[in-house]
Amino acid sequence: MKKRILSAMRPTGRLHIGHYFGALKNWVELQDEFECYYASADWHALTTDYADTKQTQENAFEMLADWLVSGIDPQKSVVFKQSNVFEHSELFLILSMITPLGWLYRCPTYKEQINEIQNKDLSNFGFLGYPVLMAADILLYKADFVPVGEDQLAHLEFTREITRRFNNFYGEVLIEPQAKLTKTAKVPGIDGRKMSKSYGNSILLGEEDDALKVKVQDMFTDPLKIKKNDVGHPEGCVVFAFYSIFNDDFENRCKECKAGAIGCVQCKKNVFENLSAFMKPLAQKRKELLADKSYLEKILKEGNQKASHTAAATMAEIRKALKF
Repeated sequence: MKKRILSAMRPTGRLHIGHYFGALKNWVELQDEFECYYASADWHALTTDYADTKQTQENAFEMLADWLVSGIDPQKSVVFKQSNVFEHSELFLILSMITPLGWLYRCPTYKEQINEIQNKDLSNFGFLGYPVLMAADILLYKADFVPVGEDQLAHLEFTREITRRFNNFYGEVLIEPQAKLTKTAKVPGIDGRKMSKSYGNSILLGEEDDALKVKVQDMFTDPLKIKKNDVGHPEGCVVFAFYSIFNDDFENRCKECKAGAIGCVQCKKNVFENLSAFMKPLAQKRKELLADKSYLEKILKEGNQKASHTAAATMAEIRKALKF
């Protein structure tokens, strides 16, 4: 039997190219080797967007469309909506009973987001306890692996610690998930910071040419390279980062830049051409999918049923272990 993988994304609207090269591209490649469960984590979206939920359903469709145009295949993977599988909230409650508060306060992402997200009140239990919900998501499907980058290992270790604590109390019921380390391209935002819709520095999947031109033009370049023949420093240049993602000859381009043999204008032209060619087929397919919401609803309905079947079996074991 194939080993099982669980991964999820919060449905906060359209995905950007950082999501594609940072996660989706890898998800697509995993489908043939593993039994994959991919969740639209709408309960997680509530941890920060609890005050306004009117876009939640539309955001789920937008994200699902992005998954499908990227290559996620509902015939190969179980694609489902977290809130439609009620066992997620049940296991979250159970795990919250055995999770020490100190573990939550030490979570690095909790501290980072409290400092970064200044326009929302995050002093709520849901936000503090989201790592417990994340653990429930993984453990409910007895996932053997979770695809993560090295910067996410601490998050997975939290789940592993909860697993060991649960099994110590109630017996060897839950599987301790392992990291499926993935190599991902680091895609900066157009301003050089981490790409994020909240920063306004992202390039959305399926972006049209008119918007792409503006965003490529606004990309930060090497401030010390004013003229074409100035010595460049491509390591810190956003334009070069995008060039290297799409072109195998990036080492030659790096040498040309450092030698002052090519200017930023030409590099931006090449990056725009690359992005445009990559986006056009995605944009067309995306429009077709969103024009037929019934098809997207059907995919989620079928995925919810498959996920619920697996989740119910796990919860039956957990309830037996708890002697409930």
